[in-house]
Amino acid sequence: MSKILLVEDNEMNRDMLSRRLERKGFEVVIAVDGQAGINMATSESPDLILMDLSLPVIDGWEATRQIKADPVTHTIPVIALTAHAMADDEQKALEAGCDDYDTKPINLKRLLEKIEKFLGNS
Repeated sequence: MSKILLVEDNEMNRDMLSRRLERKGFEVVIAVDGQAGINMATSESPDLILMDLSLPVIDGWEATRQIKADPVTHTIPVIALTAHAMADDEQKALEAGCDDYDTKPINLKRLLEKIEKFLGNS
């Protein structure tokens, strides 16, 4: 079973997405801010990280940079999730080290396709 780290500060988004992913057979662990996301990327060794970009403590951009700079966690795929769908946001997310990018509200079918692409379960 693949483990996904969901880094999301909005409780409604967190609950909805984690339940939907669990129904699809994923184990989901949750961090509510960027610092917790960095810590859990190390402690939980997830197969993939879904990273909200607008987070308290440390934002998703910086959390991703730190995860990708750490030799222990740098190979974990990170998919950025953001409601800020500005033209340059995708580019900024990729420059911060995100492996892919998806917008909110979440389109579960599209997000699952991206997750499967990284986990090789397709």
